Amino acid sequence: MSGIDKKFEKATEIVKTLPSDGEDKPSQDEQLEFYALFKQATVGDVNSARPGMMDFTGKYKWDAWEKKKGMASEEAKTKYVQLLKTKLEKSSDQEQAKKLLEQV
Repeated sequence: MSGIDKKFEKATEIVKTLPSDGEDKPSQDEQLEFYALFKQATVGDVNSARPGMMDFTGKYKWDAWEKKKGMASEEAKTKYVQLLKTKLEKSSDQEQAKKLLEQV
């Protein structure tokens, strides 16, 4: 497993533990960006039809992923890790954020 693969794996674990409410909760845009980069890194280009018009969440997720079309897996992993680092650097709990940053 390469260095970026290890960092990406750890970053995905950390993202799952981010708060679901409060000031440190990822914004909807950040959540979509994490989703799109994760899908591009693990699946590649979007491989399904765009969801129907009443599936708003599905459409937003699909559109975010579609914007990553052509991005290499390694680049998506690197951007995912960087997005997490940026998010943690803005955290209100700097002590906890510092511990998490040391892991990626």
